Amino acid sequence: MSYFDAASASPLHPVARQALLASLDEGWADPARLYREGRRARMLLDAAREAAAEAVGCRPDELSFTASGTQAVHAGIAGALGGRRRVGRHLIVSAIEHSSVLHSAEIHEKEGGSVTQVAVDRMGKAAPSDYAEALREDTALACLQSANHEVGTEQPVAEVAAVCRKAGVPLLVDAAQSLGWGRVDGDWSLLTGSAHKWGGPSGVGLLVVRKGVRFAPQGPSDERESGRAAGFENLPAIVAAAASLRAVRAEAAQEAARLRELTDRIRARVPELVPDVEVVGDPVRRLPGVVTFSCLYVDGETLLHELDRSGFSVSSGSSCTSSTLTPSHVLRAMGVLSEGNVRVSLPPGTAREDVERFLEVLPETVVSVREKLGAPTPTTAVREDALIVDALIVDALGKRCPIPVIELAKVIGDVPVGGTVRVLSDDEAARLDIPAWCEMRGQEYAGEEPAERGTAYLVRRVS
Repeated sequence: MSYFDAASASPLHPVARQALLASLDEGWADPARLYREGRRARMLLDAAREAAAEAVGCRPDELSFTASGTQAVHAGIAGALGGRRRVGRHLIVSAIEHSSVLHSAEIHEKEGGSVTQVAVDRMGKAAPSDYAEALREDTALACLQSANHEVGTEQPVAEVAAVCRKAGVPLLVDAAQSLGWGRVDGDWSLLTGSAHKWGGPSGVGLLVVRKGVRFAPQGPSDERESGRAAGFENLPAIVAAAASLRAVRAEAAQEAARLRELTDRIRARVPELVPDVEVVGDPVRRLPGVVTFSCLYVDGETLLHELDRSGFSVSSGSSCTSSTLTPSHVLRAMGVLSEGNVRVSLPPGTAREDVERFLEVLPETVVSVREKLGAPTPTTAVREDALIVDALIVDALGKRCPIPVIELAKVIGDVPVGGTVRVLSDDEAARLDIPAWCEMRGQEYAGEEPAERGTAYLVRRVS
């Protein structure tokens, strides 16, 4: 079995396993106590904090351990907003932040605060100029991830941090995806991370608050972790997290170069092997092991199940794989195809042979899924027996992705050049996938209209 979902959770690093087992015997006592066992636990905790701080590039007393990366994000945003409440209650986030950031923004808005969501381009990158434009006199905090968790695009953190610093606004960076590969550049103010993303154990996050940043922890707290993470520390897991972060950093440069070569291979070969595929995300400024692509006329959930049957564990941002039946907010913000979406995120140590086998299996798997759905052939042409009319209506109400797009592709050849197809759909994914199909197939997307049920999407044939 080839595990290609390291962006969700990376396999436990051998150093993490060793440190975890060793510290179970030494780190069980309360590090706040003054007796021998407590002092021994305190020494382990202090050493782990120093190691993590060195890896992050901060002072040890600026770093707190939390119960997860999500908790670190929630505590960081709430504390920064609380500390700057006198300045105002305006929060800035990018449209592709991790759900932990967006959920915090939702709560902030419900409690009377205001939120500006900065758009991204088709590569998934936010512009520093857009952050500068979003800043206001009452802006209390801005947030920007270091790299995107779904498509791998790296963000211009240093440039955005400079813009925020000039305006006197702290910047919180969610560095969960990138911290294992290196420090985050720029004059940021707060930073969060999650150990299971870099090969540490789950249940350990870290929150860094630079000296001089106004910060007021919200909710019940105690004396532990500077009052920023209440509760007894999971010391063995913390020790393992810090040890694994140091270990992966020592291997990062060499492994990053190797994984980039493998993902470049996937980015180049997938469009050659599989017709009607869109590779998404920045081709250069991206995480070493992440590559994401979307396949037309494919049910994402079925594709993932079939790849799993073939021995590959991958992830997806397709609406077909979620209980909400809506495309991932990341793909939606980028305006790219969501159906048949596959995210390959290679863990350190991935063998080239596994990648080559994936490239062998993928084409036949996509063909199989497309055949089951009755998808059209890769080329669209006017059928000789077709009755040509100027306009057609495709009723795809009640049908989920990718059926509306499949039905559109089947009939586009039945209208002359200049003719239109009106697709009726109540699937949220159609708003993203029909325009994406038009761009990929050289047709004109003419917009949408309200319909008695759902929405009518207008497509004009131009070729």
